[in-house]
Amino acid sequence: MAAILSSHPPNQTSVRAAATTPSSRLAHQLTLGSRPGLPLRPRTRSPCVQCIYRPDFSGKGAIGSSRADWLSTCAILSSKVAASKKQEETDKPAPGDGDSNKGIAGDEAGGKLSPIVPAVNGHISGSATLDLVPICNLPRALTISDLSPAPMHGSQLRVAYQGVPGAYSEAAAGRAYPNCEAIPCDQFEVAFQAVELWIADRAVLPVENSLGGSIHRNYDLLLRHRLHIVGEVQLPVHHCLLCLPGVRKEYLTRVISHPQALAQCEHTLTNLGLNVAREAFDDTAAAAEYVATNGLRDTAAIASSRAAELYGLQILADGIQDDSGNVTRFVMLAREPIIPRTDRPFKTSIVFAHDREGTSLLFKVLSAFAFRDISLTKIESRPHRNRPIRLVDDANVGTAKHFEYLFYLDFEASMAETRAQNALAEIQEFTSFLRVLGSYPMDMTPWNAPSSPSSASSPSPPL
Repeated sequence: MAAILSSHPPNQTSVRAAATTPSSRLAHQLTLGSRPGLPLRPRTRSPCVQCIYRPDFSGKGAIGSSRADWLSTCAILSSKVAASKKQEETDKPAPGDGDSNKGIAGDEAGGKLSPIVPAVNGHISGSATLDLVPICNLPRALTISDLSPAPMHGSQLRVAYQGVPGAYSEAAAGRAYPNCEAIPCDQFEVAFQAVELWIADRAVLPVENSLGGSIHRNYDLLLRHRLHIVGEVQLPVHHCLLCLPGVRKEYLTRVISHPQALAQCEHTLTNLGLNVAREAFDDTAAAAEYVATNGLRDTAAIASSRAAELYGLQILADGIQDDSGNVTRFVMLAREPIIPRTDRPFKTSIVFAHDREGTSLLFKVLSAFAFRDISLTKIESRPHRNRPIRLVDDANVGTAKHFEYLFYLDFEASMAETRAQNALAEIQEFTSFLRVLGSYPMDMTPWNAPSSPSSASSPSPPL
């Protein structure tokens, strides 16, 4: 595609004929945008633009070879010609003024140069320019890195957790990813969805407690969502009895907190002489917030010392958990798995199911790990929601009903090790479903368990 400026509508015959005479050759040089050797005043006739559609033209600097580009360029050049005509009439000297030799070459003699329209599409041969948006100024297309950057070493990571500020899950998120941006979620499933929808980069959720056992809801969500376990963190739990400032324990009629927190402090509350009602709440920090927001002077909450600082509550009793070895295990979830390694202790979590074997399935699974000297750290069974009951025909007994289960299992080995790969390959032969939830580094950080409180007057030091 090309654009040519001429004093009259050109065609192939006129262009070839014009090149035969000296004056025609001079005009032809003007047509191509070059300057002649002899000074010559430009013509005053109205110029016209002819855009030649050349799909085969693809020179450097060309705008494009499509018909849309051709039409756009014609419109741009036409507007430039009109502007050049107006500028030429404005800068035209009055009769008798100036030297007749000041024309196109007048820039070297002190005169003004009439604008020259580009002779070829995309190539500038004069002072006129195309008002096109530079490529560098066009908006850049969004990429995955724009939606969720991957900061280094956990800095500025957006980490989702269940609860409100002051919850133990927030403390676990801060321990797993220091200096992260913690994002509170009202439900466990919301934290899963926050990572899947790129609202958060990671999620830190509890899966088991040393006293209360497994948190079944999160095990079910691990199977429902396609997130990967990339790490774990073990957080010692240190419960405190919180109330409004100035409230004494004799004024209390009820205690609210998470069901597991209430169960973990049952004996201590009794030893404190508190004959109060226990009411379950969504989470520990939310209970503390509820007491502070509503000004409840007859209600106490079981939560962390950080929740007392955030919501302006006083600690009526510190370290009220029944067992000093109260630890909650959290897992870190991400959209992509990490590459397993062998230079440090790793743990691998899997889930599997079967639809044919009976109790011998567990024996075969345990044998596959025992034969390779792989230690198991956890095994958990959950009902198969899609197939809760399986019917088995037996001619002697009749029709028996068996419950269908999914088995969650953790073992101490990395998927980069050959023994772990061989063990899973053997298990896959007699299971109908097998999925690796993640292979991740074990939390080897030592923690100091607080001493068991003997009374309210001698509480354990806070963590």
